Amino acid sequence: MSGDHPLSVTVETPTAGKYEQPTGLFINNEFVKAQDGKTFEVINPTDESVTCSVYEATEKDVDIAVSAARKAFEGPWRKETPENRGKVLVKLADLFEKNLDLLASVEALDNGKAVSMAKVDIGMAAGCLRYYGGWADKIEGKVTDTGPDTFNYIKKEPIGVCGQIIPWNFPLLMWSWKIGPAIACGNTVVLKTAEQTPLGGLVAAKLVKEAGFPPGVINVISGFGKTAGAAIASHMDVDKVAFTGSTVTGRTILKASAGSNLKKVTLELGGKSPNIVFDDADIDNAISWVNFGIFFNHGQCCCAGSRIYVQEGIYDEFIKRFKERAQKNVVGDPFAKDTFQGPQVSQLQFDRIMGYIKAGKEAGAKVEIGGNRKGDKGYFIEPTIFSNVTEDMKIMQEEIFGPVCSISKFKTKDEVIATGNKTTYGLAAAVHTRNLNTAIEVSNALKAGTVWVNTYNTLHHQMPFGGYKESGQGRELGEAALDNYTQTKTVSIRLGDALFG
Repeated sequence: MSGDHPLSVTVETPTAGKYEQPTGLFINNEFVKAQDGKTFEVINPTDESVTCSVYEATEKDVDIAVSAARKAFEGPWRKETPENRGKVLVKLADLFEKNLDLLASVEALDNGKAVSMAKVDIGMAAGCLRYYGGWADKIEGKVTDTGPDTFNYIKKEPIGVCGQIIPWNFPLLMWSWKIGPAIACGNTVVLKTAEQTPLGGLVAAKLVKEAGFPPGVINVISGFGKTAGAAIASHMDVDKVAFTGSTVTGRTILKASAGSNLKKVTLELGGKSPNIVFDDADIDNAISWVNFGIFFNHGQCCCAGSRIYVQEGIYDEFIKRFKERAQKNVVGDPFAKDTFQGPQVSQLQFDRIMGYIKAGKEAGAKVEIGGNRKGDKGYFIEPTIFSNVTEDMKIMQEEIFGPVCSISKFKTKDEVIATGNKTTYGLAAAVHTRNLNTAIEVSNALKAGTVWVNTYNTLHHQMPFGGYKESGQGRELGEAALDNYTQTKTVSIRLGDALFG
């Protein structure tokens, strides 16, 4: 679609009422039209209607955004004090909280997640921005003594222009995860939102200007991965790329880095996380967290606990009670107060998940509950539990990214550790037990970047998050994320007048 499209349109949500939705590309603190004038439709996953259209960035627009970011980095932003970098990040966090209801409503409209859950996302996004605002003036180097004739200091410097590509499952939370540490370290940003969910990122971009960021420091564009995302990954003037998404796309970005300017790359990719329940677990607590671990955010979560291993002593009782619990999850309108699970994000994702459900049935797995579409409009899928699964089944090996899990029985601790690690992924895992020794031993043995004990999906901006193996490289959140956005410089000064040789 193309034409003389406006730079904003009026959109209405059931909870926030009417608001002005930006549709342009946010470059140099202004919303602008795409160079080619192309737009694309944003589909409401709840009823499959068109919410609005936004401008589509191409390689030309990426060039303009990167140029703006470079000018800001080499100019006013590089001269800005760490204290003031922190202040504008904190101001942005304040604005997220001030506009929480609006931002959550846009997330629910755009992504389909329950608005109650979206409010939690926005609160966490604000917390993340404020956390990194606090880090901005605490990034320190050190002095190293190598001898009396030399003065050495080691300092941390920003990398430069950072390209950031975020996914559609937690649009504004990922927006904050990427922007917070990059800005705290003194970089500038060109961020591409997911083509399925561009609206929240553009509304948040309005707050960037209000918070007081200089032009070009944060640029937000809408576009497709194969065009705008590829242009960012291969751009010769982008110094670093951070990506959250599929492992397949992560490999493509690494190749683009190698084929261009060897830009630094961090990747937060897929997962097929084991959720392990031992005989001695508090079964009520375990079922509550296992339910949340897989069905939270409609199963559209990279660290979803989709492989559930239950020890044989409680296996039958666990399945019975887990089915009862999962059937209480309310699936429906994201704006209804009691909704827990909304629609999947898109027709493509809906079809993909239903394909996996079909594959599980054909392979001989037993459908304990669910397995069907819910309703005849919108991308709704029933919470689905498979049992009678084997490790070689597609549903046990591949990331489904939907409200679908598989349950398997195990006997011993050693057996479940080996099976839990039998995957190409290593993002997350969980252990449910009352035995502290078991909790620590199994947690240490699992090859995963995060292991939860007697809980699940309890992420926090102070705690590093990232994966082993094909689940990525580098870490988001915590102090560890600062390493992604700084480079180390060594300065060695000769003292006195000694000559060489």
